[in-house]
Amino acid sequence: MASAAIFSSLRRRIFPPVNAFLAPVDLTNAALLNALRGVTSELESSFSGLNLLFQRENSRSLVRKIEVIHVLLENLSESGLSLPPSAVLCLGEMYVMLYRCKMLLEYCVRSSGLWLLIQCLSVSGQFHDLNLEMSTLLDVFPLDEVAMNDDVREQVELLRKQCRKAEYFVDIKDEILRFELFSYLDEFEHGNVPLAEELSCFFIEKLRIMDVECIMSEIEFLEEQIVNSEGDIEPTASVLYGFVAMCRYCRFLLFGIKNVELGLENDKREKRMTSQETEESYVSVPVDFTCPITLDLMMDPVIICTGQTYDRSSITRWVKDGNYTCPKTGQDLIHTHLVPNRAMRHFIMHWCNAYGISYDSPIDSPGKFSASSASKAAIEANKATAQLLIHQLANGSQGAKTVAAQEIRLLAKTGRENRAYIADAGAIPHLKALLSSLNAVAQENSVTAILNLSIYGKNKKHIMDEAGCLGSIVEVLRFGHTTEARENAAATLFSLSAVHDYKKRIAQEDGAVEALAWLLMQGTERGKKDAVTALFNLSTHMDNCAKMIDSGAVAALIWALSHDSVSEEAAGAIAILVRHPTVAKAVGNEETAVAGLIDMMRCGSPKGKENAVAALLELCRGGGEAATQRVLEVPAMLVLLQSLLFTGTKRARRKAASLARVFQSCESASLHLNGSGVGYAFAGNSAANADPSFAEDILLPVPISIFLPVV
Repeated sequence: MASAAIFSSLRRRIFPPVNAFLAPVDLTNAALLNALRGVTSELESSFSGLNLLFQRENSRSLVRKIEVIHVLLENLSESGLSLPPSAVLCLGEMYVMLYRCKMLLEYCVRSSGLWLLIQCLSVSGQFHDLNLEMSTLLDVFPLDEVAMNDDVREQVELLRKQCRKAEYFVDIKDEILRFELFSYLDEFEHGNVPLAEELSCFFIEKLRIMDVECIMSEIEFLEEQIVNSEGDIEPTASVLYGFVAMCRYCRFLLFGIKNVELGLENDKREKRMTSQETEESYVSVPVDFTCPITLDLMMDPVIICTGQTYDRSSITRWVKDGNYTCPKTGQDLIHTHLVPNRAMRHFIMHWCNAYGISYDSPIDSPGKFSASSASKAAIEANKATAQLLIHQLANGSQGAKTVAAQEIRLLAKTGRENRAYIADAGAIPHLKALLSSLNAVAQENSVTAILNLSIYGKNKKHIMDEAGCLGSIVEVLRFGHTTEARENAAATLFSLSAVHDYKKRIAQEDGAVEALAWLLMQGTERGKKDAVTALFNLSTHMDNCAKMIDSGAVAALIWALSHDSVSEEAAGAIAILVRHPTVAKAVGNEETAVAGLIDMMRCGSPKGKENAVAALLELCRGGGEAATQRVLEVPAMLVLLQSLLFTGTKRARRKAASLARVFQSCESASLHLNGSGVGYAFAGNSAANADPSFAEDILLPVPISIFLPVV
């Protein structure tokens, strides 16, 4: 049987390349024999009497063959005679083969029972490959040219015959169990949940998974295979996710709501996940994919008569508010017809799929998910698990509710299909009730579960519509029992504020903005990140400007300019807020604000420099002549602008060119019109007031003379 081709994928995972082991060919006969004896002795002592649940016969047969080889090596060593070159060469190859035997046996011992059952055919193929390799080595070994006892010679001859006759062997009991396991997965695939009695008999009696610790070990091992496979795995990762989901369901079905190590300080597995749970929220959205009005990711991009692209909801609201100019160029709108930008929507969709971000385009049919979604079996098994957990959230003891919240938190982290179903099944009201729990673990798990659910766009409405849920999240942000709970509450507000209509509601919630400002200044590094991203989102709604000043958020953002981990986002938020004249004047009066933005232009990241020059430009627009003069009087400004014009990002160059025109405009006004500022929109200019969401600038030629040193 050509098993080498059939099981090549598994071989790459179990065995390194042959040249990873170097046969000790430079050793003398005695040293070579001693090295080989050491390997066979180790194999005998480690695996003799091996009693695996699966691959029992294959492993025992291989160990028995190794025992005969050990006897051969012992006899050759005791004879003390020199070996012919052909025998030395053969023994060198045998050294490599024995190490491969060791790796396969260790693989079987360390693997979980379910994994060995799933890989039954592949692992059996590996045992057969080693039998063939051993047969070849014994065939070429010059038995007639070496001295050995007759009984040893007979054992080796017998082993040679056995290896020649060895066939690919799969234990029929293992194969029956494997078929049964896949049949349960097939039931989930077709939307049917297997009977509890059948699953109990299979997992407990046949697989000997007797408690929650055992099934958790099985789940973790399967997850490790998916993570470490780098895409090269058989069966495919989607099938394995189905098995993981089925095992998770059986965990709660068969063993109830129990947790191995419930507690913030003990549950290391949960802690490893905490720092990654909002990773989707921190992906930097390309500027071209954001709406120029709201700066949010465009869900339904459309083209207006000026050729500019906006999100449909944003430009529709802009026109309904009585604005009949293009927000980006200022041109009059000849008509208000909207043309779908299908090319842009296609690019955004692919970008979202690449980063695992939910893209709820109105054009997509309801409930439709990407082709890279989890298998149907995994989805159905997770649905069944969610039903068990939500039942415990509703009717269980306080301890059961705590564990159920923890498991929903994890389930909501594994895919948007799960997030959609968990919310639709009614988990949010019960999670909201736990937000006010005196149990720190329950509170942290519930707020994190809500955070994970909120990542799926349609769930944001479920959360915001749940009476008192937003207020409870803010209470956790303000008075949460743990740092993680407060940070995840801030991240939840950021996630919810991705919807433009919710930004004002969140900012108006009592204490929300104040708590975010405090977290930005006093929190951990992760807390600062959570807070600044939430404040950035809230700042994109112009009705929130007064609240941002009164609550101390603007002062906190100015403070954050001097802290590298959050300075980039802080500058971006300030660039939006200073479009409002009141905020611009407040920021313009702060020397640390201008100094911080200048420092970022000098040594920040490309994105930081872009945000900094945008903030300074908007500060000049909205802050009046005093703010403009404060910016223009910075000695290094001309040099920094010149540097950005040649080395900055596309948007940074555009903003730098606009700010350079401010120099030109003010210089001309000073010389000819006594500083009246003609030709530039200061705070009192009607063009600036008519368009508070002006986001981009028309790039005009700038005379190089403004960059010449003043003598």
